Amino acid sequence: MKKFLALFLAVAMIFCFAACGEKTPTNENPTGEGASAEADSAATADLSSIKIGFIFLHDENSTYDLNFIEAAKAAQAALGLSDDQVMFKPNIPEGNECYEAAADLVDAGCNIIFADSFGHEDYMIQAAKEFPEVQFCHATGTKAHTENLANFHNAFASIYEGRFLAGVAAGLKLNAMIEAGDFTADEAKMGYVGAFPYAEVKSGYTSFYLGAKSVCPSVTMEVKYTNSWFDEAKEKEAANALIQDGCKLISQHADSMGAPTACEAKNVPNVSYNGSTVSACPNTFIVSSKINWAPYFQYIINCVATDAAIDTDWVGTVATDSVQLSEINEQAAAPGTAEKLEEVKAALASGELHVFDTSTFTVGGKTLDSYMADVDSDAAYTGDTEVVKDGYFHESEFRSAPYFDLLIDGITEA
Repeated sequence: MKKFLALFLAVAMIFCFAACGEKTPTNENPTGEGASAEADSAATADLSSIKIGFIFLHDENSTYDLNFIEAAKAAQAALGLSDDQVMFKPNIPEGNECYEAAADLVDAGCNIIFADSFGHEDYMIQAAKEFPEVQFCHATGTKAHTENLANFHNAFASIYEGRFLAGVAAGLKLNAMIEAGDFTADEAKMGYVGAFPYAEVKSGYTSFYLGAKSVCPSVTMEVKYTNSWFDEAKEKEAANALIQDGCKLISQHADSMGAPTACEAKNVPNVSYNGSTVSACPNTFIVSSKINWAPYFQYIINCVATDAAIDTDWVGTVATDSVQLSEINEQAAAPGTAEKLEEVKAALASGELHVFDTSTFTVGGKTLDSYMADVDSDAAYTGDTEVVKDGYFHESEFRSAPYFDLLIDGITEA
């Protein structure tokens, strides 16, 4: 029997609507006092003039894009939008095709356009400059706070906390396998299939590793990149190579079923991303973390409907229910996983625990006491913002997209 675990305590959806307005991204509750009155206003907004267009890098065959598609449909249903108020543009490459898709959506009457992939950003900015009357919103991008366009916005979520929790589940599984005599503690090695060596991927795999290390101190991890967001053959090949290299558990930041199915075929435990893979991998799937984009979609729609400003950088948090874990597959998970995750979740939510606590990792054998992150993302990747203070690396607080790009001890890249 499966136990269902939400990453954070459920919060009434209406609270997310009160976040409208320009502000520096933080990991605090964006609603504040008076949220109820503002939410009531947003909840009763006239949405008849709304038409929103979505640009997706792939289609439902990509777990990444499927997560966005499902969130868009959930937001549509929650707000009562008709089918002719919502338009989808799937399989749009990270090239001029994105600009063309955006222009087509403008011509079709969309007053909000959202794109879901990092490489879409420059083309969304191009469209935003050409069509200032339309709001353009983009996931995982880095340039909204430097472009200073009133109609261009970035969004992300504190998914590193979800990855950390998934890592705890992975570490507990390793411990159970060690106790069962499957391997020794010094053989506790994980593998990670990454798409690209971007900060988003590095932040994710580092938080996953730190979660595992918090309960299994001897763990190490090897990362293999596919240099593609979605390539089932390469992802399967990478997973198989990691297993061949001695990895006892595999996770991923890549968008196909390549790695999970490779794990199922070889009976290697797997922690997936963007949704449960239990139906295809009943014997090996443990848990999955994901960003829930439905609150953001409802937020931007209500901001446009009420003529309120959309945050330049929006970060989904505890309050917006924007980071979630899937159900735990008890057939594969270690005993006590659900209880431990509830304990860790509470510590993260209270601020007692920080994912990138600098006392829990080293870089080149040294504790990280200062780091100038490339928050403004210039072409030379020049560090411009001090992000280590109060004993931890402050991820996604100076812009929405991740900027943790360090290689910490215990992790190797291939």
